[in-house]
Amino acid sequence: MKIQKDYSLLSHHTFGMNVKASLFIEYTSVEELKCILHEYMSDDVPWLHIGGGSNLLFRGDYSGMILHSAIKGYEVIHEDAETVVVRVGAGEVWDDFVAYSVKQGWYGAENLSLIPGEVGASAVQNIGAYGVEAKDLIVNVETIEVATAEERVFNNKECGYAYRQSVFKKALKGQHIVTKVCYCLKKTPSYHLDYGNVRAELEKRDCELTLENVRQTIIDIREAKLPDPKIQGNAGSFFMNPIVPRTQFETLLVEYPLMPYYVVDAERVKIPAAWMIDQCGWKGKRFGNAGVHDKQALVLVNCGGATGMEVIHLSEEIQKSVFERFGVTISPEVNFV
Repeated sequence: MKIQKDYSLLSHHTFGMNVKASLFIEYTSVEELKCILHEYMSDDVPWLHIGGGSNLLFRGDYSGMILHSAIKGYEVIHEDAETVVVRVGAGEVWDDFVAYSVKQGWYGAENLSLIPGEVGASAVQNIGAYGVEAKDLIVNVETIEVATAEERVFNNKECGYAYRQSVFKKALKGQHIVTKVCYCLKKTPSYHLDYGNVRAELEKRDCELTLENVRQTIIDIREAKLPDPKIQGNAGSFFMNPIVPRTQFETLLVEYPLMPYYVVDAERVKIPAAWMIDQCGWKGKRFGNAGVHDKQALVLVNCGGATGMEVIHLSEEIQKSVFERFGVTISPEVNFV
């Protein structure tokens, strides 16, 4: 167990702001977490559990306790001719797990390559990319209830998954800490190539259709349009893609016939937030020391010395302009702390 006071969080979030926590505790096992809940939790002290910090924006120093999981490990708990179920520690880096799965020849996670963060956050945020979401792979989520320090396992249905949502972000927010996640992956070829430009990029490369090549293609696509947080602070996609009623979508399509979209179901359509932000002229613009990336309008960046409040103010201006032009509300995917 690692316990430190006045601890810099610079290496624990991706926006590149040198904020501090009054107390930082990192644990390596379920037993250590239970001990922390018994000995350090208090109604008087605010607390926050973080992963890789890739979905966090700190307004300033955190006057409370930050918890971080260092629970590691991969364990195959079920395997048959078609599938394998892997139990993964919440503190594992998500992309390391994807790389491990690809190396083992297991299908399902490759489209989620290079998404920043840790395994625990995948179950809380329901991360997704290129037509695949974490919920498509998750069998169950192992947790510790904060109030009682007792273990509870949630099956997929109990997690209440929706687009970038789960019960851990809504009804049970702050009540459970994820310790391990079980994923079901396939042992026979099963690809999702028809979202975005994945198939076109693979065809352009004229390469064999393999897990390794799909993963590398996804990585290359992401790296081409997303800034490296080690070089320029950011949290990846800052806004969620809005899902609108079909009637509203059809009205917009008359005015914007080239508008990209993805049909969710008979009544709802998803519109790329990046496209709307770009149409409003935000790509590449700065707002103080915060800005919008010049290649991907969905990404807000720290141009050097930005504060959390500068980024928040920029995001609010973007939301306002998108609503004024399209009548659509876009919401942050990033959590403000």
